[in-house]
Amino acid sequence: MSHHPVAFLFPGQGSQSTGMGKELAALYPVARHTFQEADEALRFSISQLCFAGPDEQLKLTENTQPAILTMSTAVARVLQEKGIVPQFAAGHSLGEYSAHVAAGTLTFADAVRTVRNRGRYMQEAVPAGEGGMAAILGMTVEQVQQVCSDAAQGEVVSPANINSPDQTVISGHQKAVERAAELAKQRGAKRAVMLVVSAPFHCELMQPAQDRLEKDLQVLPFGNPEIPIISNIDATPKTTGEGSRQALVRQVTGAVQWSKSMQTLIGLGVKTFIEVGPGKVLTGLMRQIDRAQTCMSTEDEASMQKVSNLFAAAVKE
Repeated sequence: MSHHPVAFLFPGQGSQSTGMGKELAALYPVARHTFQEADEALRFSISQLCFAGPDEQLKLTENTQPAILTMSTAVARVLQEKGIVPQFAAGHSLGEYSAHVAAGTLTFADAVRTVRNRGRYMQEAVPAGEGGMAAILGMTVEQVQQVCSDAAQGEVVSPANINSPDQTVISGHQKAVERAAELAKQRGAKRAVMLVVSAPFHCELMQPAQDRLEKDLQVLPFGNPEIPIISNIDATPKTTGEGSRQALVRQVTGAVQWSKSMQTLIGLGVKTFIEVGPGKVLTGLMRQIDRAQTCMSTEDEASMQKVSNLFAAAVKE
């Protein structure tokens, strides 16, 4: 395995849980320092929010985004200290920022402040209750696209996260999303579930958020990533600072091409995927995309040890 490339995958919103990072911060100075760095950059204790909640505060988009980024960065730094380094990376929506921090494109402090604003801008782009999202299971993305155009009736509804061949999340005006979910069921979807979200992410209703975020990203220094980052917007590797910046801008209204991004990495010869940060969402999606791949999550000491053992065994081969 030491001769096969490794990819780090960074989770997005929805993977957070109260208590995340507490154990790792107690065990690893580099993790503890990462949480302290976030607290200093944000001028409030995001570490307290991660370690102890309250849950309803952690769930607010403008807190969730920096919290997950901080947790993922702490985990990535622990892995790198153990000599586990990726040759490629990708991140789901918000996770693309974590990937760029790991690749040195953006400083951690800049990224953590930016995603706090990103969360706020997304929250403020659409009045509460006007937007919605739904997960459609057991339909191809082409079928979902057709359902969306048939259900729109002059409103916005479109694929937002193309997560696996079996799972597409749609986003747009609340009523249009409800119509599309209903129509998907009629046309044979296994399930169509309305999601509990604070805003309709990754659709054209997010344009005001994208415009505000673009201004912030324009003034930040972007380096060239040290490893290629597969971007959500087009599932292709980004190797320049400018290309990375543009991808992060377009990502706000664009669909997350996760399934295609994983196929890109598999095509580049990646055999081992490590989900870096909270939860196991991306590990679950990999099982739907390609069961032959090794994908492991790292969010606590037990999972960290499993990954370390796998790499120790590979080095001996």
